[in-house]
This record gives sequence, C-alpha cells and structure tokens, in this order.
Amino acid sequence: MSRTTRRKHVFKEMMEDDFELPKENQKICKVVASRGNNLHEVESSEGPETFLVSMPTKFRKNVWVKRNDFILVEPITEGDKVKAEICKILTPDHVKEYTKQGVWPKKFTKKREHSEERDGGSGDEFMHRNTNRRVVDEEEEDEDTTSDEE
Repeated sequence: MSRTTRRKHVFKEMMEDDFELPKENQKICKVVASRGNNLHEVESSEGPETFLVSMPTKFRKNVWVKRNDFILVEPITEGDKVKAEICKILTPDHVKEYTKQGVWPKKFTKKREHSEERDGGSGDEFMHRNTNRRVVDEEEEDEDTTSDEE
C-alpha cells in the first residue's frame, strides 16, 4: 500500500468515527509538549501530573498533534518513562459529543470556552490559523478602500 493510500485510510478512520465513549481504562488528556521521537508530554484530566505517551505506528507520519490538542490514551505496562499510548486524536466534534454525554472532564472545560471566545467561535475550530499572516477584519478592509477613494 502506498504512503498516500495509507494516509487516506488513516484519515478516513479518524474522521468517520462513531463517537464511541472512552472505555474504563482510557483517559482524556491534553498535549503539553512534543518531546520528539513520536513521544508527547500530556497533562491528565485527573491531576496536575504530566507524563509521556507514545504515538502508535499507524499514526506516525500521517497524523500530527500539537500543543493544546486533546487525545484519548490507554495505559501501557512496559517501560518506566512512557506511561500510555495514544488511541484516538479528538476533534472538536468529539469534544462536543463527550460534553453532551457528560464524559468530558471539568478541568478542560473552562480553557476550551475561553479559547472559543478569543477565536470568535467561527466554527472553524479544527482549521488552524496561520500565525505568520496578519489578520484583517472585513470592517478594516472596507474603511481602507473608502479612504483610498477620497
């Protein structure tokens, strides 16, 4: 299977999810930092502790996670430093569904609402904003064009 085909299947599997609720042994975590070599430092929903999780082979070079993304992890027994493995990368649709079902941790709720207010709740939460471009509001554009015409 080619790299493109594999990537397509991984994305399809991730996006066409049936919003299955987390199992007993799975936890919702927030990515704090990437530590390289397919390892990520995450913050647990149960306490202030941070620990390392590994990216499974099927996600490597196909799906990327960044700081402040939410993931579903499953604990592993091997190793001392790496405590869990990523099961699922949560999209904003997952967050909404988990909140409706009452499964979403209260620790992550306030921060998510604050970021929606800052972004303006445009509905494009999954699309990332390019920080290298200046953000121009439509109102500013209209003012600029009218002042040029005079």
